[in-house]
Amino acid sequence: MIDWNKIDTVMLDMDGTLLDLNFDNHFWKEFVPQKFAEQQGVTAAEAKQQLIPRFKMMEGQLEWYCLDYWSDALKLDIAGLKAEIAGLITVLPHVTEFLEKVQSSSKSVYLVTNAHRDGLEIKMQKTCLQQFFDGIICSHDLGVAKEQSGFWSLLQQQQPFTKNTTLFVDDNLAVLASARQFGIEHLIAVAKPDSQQPKRDIDGFLAIEDFRELMDGL
Repeated sequence: MIDWNKIDTVMLDMDGTLLDLNFDNHFWKEFVPQKFAEQQGVTAAEAKQQLIPRFKMMEGQLEWYCLDYWSDALKLDIAGLKAEIAGLITVLPHVTEFLEKVQSSSKSVYLVTNAHRDGLEIKMQKTCLQQFFDGIICSHDLGVAKEQSGFWSLLQQQQPFTKNTTLFVDDNLAVLASARQFGIEHLIAVAKPDSQQPKRDIDGFLAIEDFRELMDGL
């Protein structure tokens, strides 16, 4: 699938790529509505009716990923709530094995995430994956979400990379499309970001179900 001789930089998304998206799906679809319902004195179903359109409206924007934004908007301690159920954070199958192989190679490896720094810290404390990266880049530090074209030029200014020798792996197809538009040559989609959901059919990108599929030749 990948000619590793042509790759010198590996960039990896976090949620749904390295970490099981089941945590975030449960957090935003069940746990936050439950806490919002308790706060507002409404049922969980009523809370979801209020929250789902608000969430949908912000998808793809930096605010969607910003814990401070949602803490202020919902009057809830979103980072604190994430910490409360951090025991549900898990690494997807074969991720650690893949990261160990990349780290032992001559390639640079970076975590490139839309996650807010507070959420990132909770997840790194739980998984200890930070040891595998030469650098960690958060879209909040650049002020632009990965879905937006300006993100990639800002990233390249901060952390120089060559487009045609870089591999980028993400579960978000809008992010991959943005990376393709910028000119990153080697793009892989994750077809099963949530362990509790079926494998997705991916159109337009090479796709893997887990990282064993990328280890050949590495």
